[in-house]
Amino acid sequence: MLELISAVLNATEAWILAMASSPWIYPAMFAFATIDGFFPPLPSESVVITLAVSAHTTGTPWMWLVLVTAAAGAWVGDQIAYQIGKMIGTDRVPFLRSHRGRRAVAWAERALARRGASFILAARYIPIGRVAVNMTAGAVGYPRRRFMVIAAIAAVMWAFYSAGIGLVAAQWLGHDPLLAIVIGVVMGVIMGFVVDLVVGWFSRKPAEEEPAPTAEVEPPRVTVPPSDD
Repeated sequence: MLELISAVLNATEAWILAMASSPWIYPAMFAFATIDGFFPPLPSESVVITLAVSAHTTGTPWMWLVLVTAAAGAWVGDQIAYQIGKMIGTDRVPFLRSHRGRRAVAWAERALARRGASFILAARYIPIGRVAVNMTAGAVGYPRRRFMVIAAIAAVMWAFYSAGIGLVAAQWLGHDPLLAIVIGVVMGVIMGFVVDLVVGWFSRKPAEEEPAPTAEVEPPRVTVPPSDD
């Protein structure tokens, strides 16, 4: 399975590099980022990193347009994920029915209830977390307008973050673009897991912070003796 995923990623990167100088790379970037919003196996972050390395070493494609199309596609993908969650919930989404998927959904429900905006932003960088949070937001009725604004901010931040990883890798390994791409993608994956750990740590509310359950105490009944009058 890992070999198949690696082969698909390698083929995708080779195809993206071959298209880097073509104007079709921009609608392709938009499509990758959109589909990744509700189908995580499609690695849009890897595409942005690959294009950032290519832009640094060869001058193509135009990086600013890549950023715009990546952010726009990510935002549209988020809205699709939200709508799927609103229409069918998360129980009928195949990759969210696994053990890991159910854990991600449970985490998303807690995150949205406690600190919705910050977790929608943070989930962007977590494997499966983005889709789980966005679909859960739709399923639990998180305010649509608020979600649209937060998703827009998250999409722009993600586009710059992914491009930054690619540019850093290209600065270090500009003499070997393919190695820079590999290192950049690996850095992106590692950063995703680091964010996952940090967010998971902050999302665990210490037991001592939980309010202790209180029982309602019935007030004592006062019996008034009957009057002699």
